[in-house]
Amino acid sequence: MFAQRSRIRLLVYELRQDDPKRCTSAKLVHLHLAQPIFRAASIPKKAVVLNPVASEILASSDSHFMKGGGVVAIDCSWERYEEVFARKFRGINRRLPLLLAGNPTNYGQLGKLSSAEALAAALHIGGFEAQAKELMAVFKWGQTFIALNKNPLEEYGLARSREEMIAVEKAYFAG
Repeated sequence: MFAQRSRIRLLVYELRQDDPKRCTSAKLVHLHLAQPIFRAASIPKKAVVLNPVASEILASSDSHFMKGGGVVAIDCSWERYEEVFARKFRGINRRLPLLLAGNPTNYGQLGKLSSAEALAAALHIGGFEAQAKELMAVFKWGQTFIALNKNPLEEYGLARSREEMIAVEKAYFAG
């Protein structure tokens, strides 16, 4: 296992809109790899909130926020994400750069990540690759997500500015 100080606190705001048997965040909570949140007001002010409609992209420079407040995934159905993310969430809202989904439901779709994939991507970009791999190891398809996104994840993690992040994103996924 990892030393406690090297672990980033992972939280999941559970909206319970998906089939619980296929819900990746429910599995993470069950395995004590993430903590559930049931009220938006419980999101820590200093946590990075993964928000697909946020104006700012997540960058490695956000790792100090991850260390201080953790990372929050908003677990909702992709069918209702526009409605859910129409409201402003407390915390430091960041969008993930584009990545390919490795989960069986949305395999190969650009940006349609499960909550577990989103958390793992944030960890990887923030420089916490070991914890990201630990998270993905609990899913049969977890290594598929890592393999599909190996190069972009590495380059996103090396980018030193938001501008570099966007350049890497365009290099891999433009057009």
